[in-house]
Amino acid sequence: MSVDLVHFSPFSALVGGLLIGFAAALLVLGNGRIAGISGIIGSLLDTTSSDRAWRAAFVLGLFAAPWIFKLFTALPPVTIASSPPVLVVAGLLVGIGTRYASGCTSGHGVCGLSRGSARSLAATVTFMAMGFFAVFVTRHLLGF
Repeated sequence: MSVDLVHFSPFSALVGGLLIGFAAALLVLGNGRIAGISGIIGSLLDTTSSDRAWRAAFVLGLFAAPWIFKLFTALPPVTIASSPPVLVVAGLLVGIGTRYASGCTSGHGVCGLSRGSARSLAATVTFMAMGFFAVFVTRHLLGF
């Protein structure tokens, strides 16, 4: 996947970050829940969970966001350079990693760090380091 740096602007990044922060704060203040996507989706798939309605609304909001954004401006072009099998393996590895880390980048990186959680700091540093390592290996050593 490549980023269209021609159309990137610090303003859009700032607005996106503010919206993510606002949504995370709204969820924790209004519902007492952390906006960790892996936990939200995991409990949404659990048929015994009693609070599936807000989780479904949250996930639907994630899918609706680009369509709402499209009402105001054109969506940037997206190019995916990897093959479907590589994407499936990558997705599975991310899913396994979020289970081992007891959360994902949104739960630890956005919400946990803002709460001053040492565990979230360790998890986020690990996520970032492994991401850098994976890109280095796949791009520079394996040539993907």
